[in-house]
Amino acid sequence: MEKMKVGLIGCGNISSIYFENCTTFEHFELVGCADLDFKRTKAQAERFNVKAYTIEEILEDKEIEVIVNLTIPKAHAQVCMQVLQANKHVFTEKPLTVTREEGIQLIKLAEEKNLRIGSAPDTFLGGGIQTAIHLINQNEIGTPIGVTASMMSRGHEHWHPNPDFYYENGGGPMFDMGPYYLTALVSMLGPIKRIASSARISFPKRTITAGQNPRTLTVHTPTHISGIIDFESGVMGNMTTSFDIFGGSTLPKIEVYGEKGTMLVPDPNTFDGPVLIRKRDDHQFNQVPLTHRYTKNSRGIGLADMIEAIQQKRNHRANETLAYHVLDAMHGFLDASREGAYYHLNSTCEKPEAFPLHYQFPTKKEKML
Repeated sequence: MEKMKVGLIGCGNISSIYFENCTTFEHFELVGCADLDFKRTKAQAERFNVKAYTIEEILEDKEIEVIVNLTIPKAHAQVCMQVLQANKHVFTEKPLTVTREEGIQLIKLAEEKNLRIGSAPDTFLGGGIQTAIHLINQNEIGTPIGVTASMMSRGHEHWHPNPDFYYENGGGPMFDMGPYYLTALVSMLGPIKRIASSARISFPKRTITAGQNPRTLTVHTPTHISGIIDFESGVMGNMTTSFDIFGGSTLPKIEVYGEKGTMLVPDPNTFDGPVLIRKRDDHQFNQVPLTHRYTKNSRGIGLADMIEAIQQKRNHRANETLAYHVLDAMHGFLDASREGAYYHLNSTCEKPEAFPLHYQFPTKKEKML
């Protein structure tokens, strides 16, 4: 089977880990990159020994069958649309799009052209979350009853010199980190039925202390969101995402409660563990050895799975229906708070198929993830 040729649009900081990891796989080859800033394009092209394109050139190159979209979130929809119109498959960084309407348009176009859309986060395909999924599927904690998820931070202005976009519409803790948490929850527990929520802007003005010239920015999106999630399976959950926690937090990232015990799930923004379980008669939590590979910074395994799925004519795991369902849920938290009523999701998705135990893509031995 011939390798698929892949191009990359968006040569910012996160592109480096994609370049590094994509050289690991045998079934596709990253051959070129493009960015609005051609200096940045050339720098990454020279560093990783690939071809430097303009955006128009990379879209016109018929040998390139897949594009990785690493642009900023508000550009995701436009770039993905251009890629699909150029008759190429696309894998985009999170979120799929900023608005639901854009997501629906993308999915419709992909269906019309028989093309694939994949979307980060793919951290749920890492060894940590895949081990948690395996343990749930093996009934290690019994039938899940409830789940708690907490993403507590102080925001980005203390370390990022230009954090304005984190506080615009389409930003905030829900759209910044929510994709990791909600994707992990859906991959473990299945799709979401309805959401109730409260959301607030705790500090309308925030001072950027990173950089040499402190300044104040205006906040345009909620920075503390807390809600209740009802899953289609009957599992009940609660989730809080916040940029307003200045004193730190001891809450776990994710806990799943089952009829036979409790499981502590790793940080969904990582690929690693640990996974811990405490069963009914245990006196403490016990760490469980990870059952799956890809425990380093393995960004790109969602892309690898999508390309393998195209070649094998099967469904890929980090797919557009999962990504859109997560997008719908993130908006649902804000809608429920604004309307003062449950938001009943208009979308659903299949629970992604778990990787087989110890699964590994065709990989160059000297560059294994």
